[in-house]
Amino acid sequence: MAALFGARVRRLRIAAGLTQAELGGKAHVVSSRITQIERASGAKPTLELTRVLDVALGADDLLIDLWPYVYREAFPDWSRKFMECSARAVDIREYAAHVVPGLLQTQDYARALLRVGRTLGSEEQLEERLSLRMGRQERLGVPDRPELWVVLDESVLRRPVGGRAVMEEQLVRLLRTMTEPHITVQVLPFDQGEHEVMGGSLTVLTMPDGSEIAYTEGAHYGQLIEDPDEVRSFALTYDRLRAAALPPLMSLDMVRSVMEENHRGAKVPSRSERRRLAQEQLQQSGGRQLRGGGRRVPGRRSRP
Repeated sequence: MAALFGARVRRLRIAAGLTQAELGGKAHVVSSRITQIERASGAKPTLELTRVLDVALGADDLLIDLWPYVYREAFPDWSRKFMECSARAVDIREYAAHVVPGLLQTQDYARALLRVGRTLGSEEQLEERLSLRMGRQERLGVPDRPELWVVLDESVLRRPVGGRAVMEEQLVRLLRTMTEPHITVQVLPFDQGEHEVMGGSLTVLTMPDGSEIAYTEGAHYGQLIEDPDEVRSFALTYDRLRAAALPPLMSLDMVRSVMEENHRGAKVPSRSERRRLAQEQLQQSGGRQLRGGGRRVPGRRSRP
């Protein structure tokens, strides 16, 4: 499929009367990157690059439609559809139980995680997965970027994935991310105790048409949930998690204290105090509003 994708790019480029260098200029990449794509060598194209090529070549979404199949062997079936939906979502709410979410990972942290995947077949496949994961992060830097709200289990901060140096770099990246206006990060501390998503991670996506999709994931499985009643239940579960988590500023302090190996100095308020502070913060941000019966309905924060 990578070869077919490359052949289509080449055919469209020639039909448009463009050289590889000229197409590279339109796509803001070097000409050798176009050569790699056309020859199906090197890193496979990211979704963002595919979109740019599709427009530059007037492909009428042909390349975009082909793109998921280019990665058909790089990722298991249960994760590909989620990635396609995530690439279109306008609002992403995620609870991460064990590791930093892919959208916020450093390259070294991501490589360490992907290397231990049970579905990994080769070093080439590792590089394909790494390239795609890093490419997905490009969405956070474009004008129509999604709103991202992440709740991290405290264990995420304390598990030294990739070793001390890699983890320190990842924590620095988290601190920088937590100051972005379109990204909210909270930490769910250990003393919160048991909760409804202890077995794995949860993501709730809001699509452009306002519909919502939920996705649950464990170490070697994933499930996309589209039934409206089930999705509403998962969305409510997510609201409970972020209401129980530390507010963003206190979460920032906890990340800093973990970095300084002095987490005992972080001020961790009581459960009732956390709930009160979280409610105040949600109301100030306009993230969600309460309606009858305590259920929350989606709201949109103004974009920067």
